[in-house]
Amino acid sequence: MKLQELNWPAVAALSRDLPVVIPVAALEQHAHHLPLFTDSMLLGEIVRRAEETLGDRALFAPLTWLGNSEHHLDFPGTLSAAPRTYLSLLGDLLENFIHHGFKRLLIVNGHGGNDVPGQQAIFEVRQRHRERRDLLLLFSIYWRGGVPAEGFIQTQMGHAGELETSMVLRIAPQLVGDITKLEPNPLDNPFAPASRGWTTRERTPIGYFGDPRAATADKGEILFRKFSGDVVGLIERMVTWDGQA
Repeated sequence: MKLQELNWPAVAALSRDLPVVIPVAALEQHAHHLPLFTDSMLLGEIVRRAEETLGDRALFAPLTWLGNSEHHLDFPGTLSAAPRTYLSLLGDLLENFIHHGFKRLLIVNGHGGNDVPGQQAIFEVRQRHRERRDLLLLFSIYWRGGVPAEGFIQTQMGHAGELETSMVLRIAPQLVGDITKLEPNPLDNPFAPASRGWTTRERTPIGYFGDPRAATADKGEILFRKFSGDVVGLIERMVTWDGQA
């Protein structure tokens, strides 16, 4: 069920053991061929499918489209909350639901730049309520369960590459530009396993990683089914949690 469609007495009547899902994404550049709202569109479709499957077994908050996209700011149109601002925003969202008595909270993320502040927000809120044994606070990126191997060139998400382009082709093909002349841009990290501080512009002048030319709408449907199924599976585990940390 959708939080935004309920009135406050209806929310007050809900079980506080009901899982609460907080979708977070971004509005940022996705090269020349995909719209700025790509991350939010894709997560929105995944969440729509999950909510349709789960019905009244989970409460879905509206998608938060502003994310931590500082590394994309060299490209016009990108909007970003600075990392510490974004960390505070996520912490406040969690605290709001805890204040209202909810105990099982999941942030579902649709943008890689939200990963570090999202995990930190979960950690900090848990420490503020360290005496509680009935809180379940989770953070997950929807593609963390893996990408289907058969028929795909990319084995990881990337940015505006085969996977995201396929998903946009599935739900909004009219928004996808010409991908036929794009060259592959590898996802490799020569300093692995170290994490490197980087900006998008220094890794790609156009703004994508992977090979968008391999994208198809059929692949997009395969991905939506896989990723929405993973989200549903995680929420169902929250439903059956015994309520003790």
